[in-house]
Amino acid sequence: MKILVTGAKGFVGKNLISELHNKGYDEIFEYDIETDKTMLETYAKQCEFVFHLAGVNRPKDEKEFMQGNFGFTSELLEQLKKHRNKSPVLITSSIQAEKDNPYGISKKAGEELLFSYSKETNTDVYVYRLANLFGKWSKPNYNTVVATFCHNIARDIEIKINDPEYELTLCYIDDVVEEFIRALEAEPTRNNEFCEVPITHKIKLGKLAEIIKSFKESRLNLSVPELNDPLIKKLYSTYLSFLPTDSFSYSLKMNCDNRGSFTEFLRTQEKGQVSVNISKPGITKGNHWHHTKTEKFLVVKGTGLIRFRKIDSNEIIEYKVTGEKLEVVDIPPGYTHSIKNTGNEDMVTVMWANEAFNPEKPDTYYLEV
Repeated sequence: MKILVTGAKGFVGKNLISELHNKGYDEIFEYDIETDKTMLETYAKQCEFVFHLAGVNRPKDEKEFMQGNFGFTSELLEQLKKHRNKSPVLITSSIQAEKDNPYGISKKAGEELLFSYSKETNTDVYVYRLANLFGKWSKPNYNTVVATFCHNIARDIEIKINDPEYELTLCYIDDVVEEFIRALEAEPTRNNEFCEVPITHKIKLGKLAEIIKSFKESRLNLSVPELNDPLIKKLYSTYLSFLPTDSFSYSLKMNCDNRGSFTEFLRTQEKGQVSVNISKPGITKGNHWHHTKTEKFLVVKGTGLIRFRKIDSNEIIEYKVTGEKLEVVDIPPGYTHSIKNTGNEDMVTVMWANEAFNPEKPDTYYLEV
C-alpha cells in the first residue's frame, strides 16, 4: 500500500512512520513543510491512504492557524479530487475544536471541510479529536506540557504551574499510533461521526509535575516508579527520552572494604531491593540468618560456594556456583548462610532481597554456618 503522510517530520508523523516501517509498510510518501510543493500532486495521485497530520498549533501570527489547519487541508483534498483518488483520509484534529479560540476554530473548519469532502466524493474519512499528546520525540514548549516538564526537570530548569488542580486529558503516542494503524486496516474506533483513541489518562497538573520530579529523584533514592500504573509507565519512558545525552548514566554508592564491595542498585517498597556484591578471592561473606527476609543470589562472574545450616541443626548444605552456568540460589528464612569466593578472580553476585534494607529493623542475625 502506498501511504501519504503529511507532517511527516512532526511528533506524530515520526512515530507513525517508524511503526509503519516496523509493520512492513515500505511505500511511504513523506510530505512536510520543507518538501518540494510540486510533490503534493504526485503523492496525491498515487497514494492509497492518507494520514493528514500537518497542522499549526503555535504560530507567530494567529492568521497562520487558518492557513495551516484549513488552507493546506483544502489544497490536499483538491489534489485528491483532481486525480479522482478516493483513498481514505485520516486527519488529526484536536479537542480544542470544541472551543471558540483561533486554534479551535481552524481545527473545526478543517473537520467540516473533510466531512463535506466525504459526502461529495463518497470517500471514507477518519477524524480524530486528539487530547494532549505525549511521548518520545515531542518538543518542549510546543507539543505538550509533558514535554516541557520532562525537558526542564531533567535539566534543573524551573517549571511554572498556574493552577495545580487543573485536570489534563493525556494521550500517549504509542496508543495513538496503534489506533491509526487500526484505521489504516479499516478498523477504526468510532464515536458517532468522529473516531477516537480508546486509551486516555486524566491527571491534575500539580500531580503530573510531582510524578516527573520523582523520576529525577529516583536516581538518588534508587527507587523504581510504579510501572504497574499505565500512565506512570508511559510518563517514565517519556521522561527518559528527554535526558541530556551526557546524562544517561549516574553513579552508585559503592561500600568498599578489604573484602570487596557491596552496592545497592534498585529499591522498591513492593518488590524488594537489588544489589551487586563483589568478593575478592578467598573471602567469605554472610554468616547470618533472617526471620522473614528472603534473598536470591546469582553469581555472574567467578566461582563460589554457598553454604546453609538451619539454625537448630548441625547439617550443612552446600551449593557450588559459577558465572559460567547462571543459577539462582534462594536463601530461605531460618537458615544461616554464607557465600565464599573459591576462585582466583573477583566474584560478582547479583543479590535480590524481598524488602529494602531498613537499618531500624534489619532482620539480620550473625551466626557462623
